[in-house]
Amino acid sequence: MKIPVTSSTIRRREMDAVLSCMVSEKIGPGELNLRLQQQVKDSFGAAGCTALRSPAIALEYALKALELPASAGVMISALAPDWQYTVIKNAGFTPVVLDVSQETALVTSESIENGIKQGGRLILLHETCGMLPDFEMINSFGLPVIEDVSQSAGAYAEFHEEGQEPEQKKAGTFGVFSIIGLEEQDILTAGGGAVLMAAGRRDWIVLKKLIDEAPVTDILPDINCALGLVQLKERERNEQIRGEMKKMYTHALMQGKHNTFAAANETIMPAVFSFPVVLTDGLKDVVSYAARKEIEVVPAFANTVIAKYSEELLSCINAKSLLLRCVLFPLYPRLGMAQAEKISKVLRTLP
Repeated sequence: MKIPVTSSTIRRREMDAVLSCMVSEKIGPGELNLRLQQQVKDSFGAAGCTALRSPAIALEYALKALELPASAGVMISALAPDWQYTVIKNAGFTPVVLDVSQETALVTSESIENGIKQGGRLILLHETCGMLPDFEMINSFGLPVIEDVSQSAGAYAEFHEEGQEPEQKKAGTFGVFSIIGLEEQDILTAGGGAVLMAAGRRDWIVLKKLIDEAPVTDILPDINCALGLVQLKERERNEQIRGEMKKMYTHALMQGKHNTFAAANETIMPAVFSFPVVLTDGLKDVVSYAARKEIEVVPAFANTVIAKYSEELLSCINAKSLLLRCVLFPLYPRLGMAQAEKISKVLRTLP
């Protein structure tokens, strides 16, 4: 049986939480939604947060709360999920698509400068494949930031001041607002949904007013929140397992001719989201080779802005190259170390 590239990471204890919710006959938004919000606040140190039915809905509320001028430019990565482009347009703003670095898969200082020249007033920062940017560079532009940490929850950056212990700052605490996607393939999953966080108290007051007036159909049901609560409790354990697998994979990959993404600098610890491999050539031979070894490998950026609008985004050269050359290998806690070793052997011998 072929090893799938993704898995929900839902185990028996997660299912027990869902069954308990179902038995209570209260599966719509309720007590568990409030508990999930509190746990996220405690984990990320947010001033406030709300659990919603999708990342797209979360982005809609974040954009409303920022009160940007009509048609303002919202800068997004060419490797961001394509739904972000659609939400920005539907909200009455102008998507400004930025190229990325081939080494980090993140937007660069140069691409942000170009985006500002095109009218960019806000940075929607998709932290692709668990990577974090140089936030001093991001903040130097003086623009509001919405973080999308759906693939980077668990990542952090260290800040050093002379004579003091290094301070760790987590992904999800840099933006005015931050979105944690809880969809099937996000690093944390509740089977669907998202948590929208506000870093500061003033921003939370504005956001809370919008949420208080929201229809119940925008709010995440308890049955999903039950999954999300257990996922948060198990996060450290899952991160440790992912980290061990990544070390194994990276060591194996170094023995061949292909690469993976690198941290923007030595103070950043990325999250482990799947295992992206940037190939020296096209992906056809590698996908076929892995399939013969019963390992599923998929293009990393199939559902991104660059994949959907590539003909319009002629300046996004690096993103287009990664679209054609980057694949994901299976990496998730349920995989087990025996299968991870099998994948490592394939990584060592990729054509």
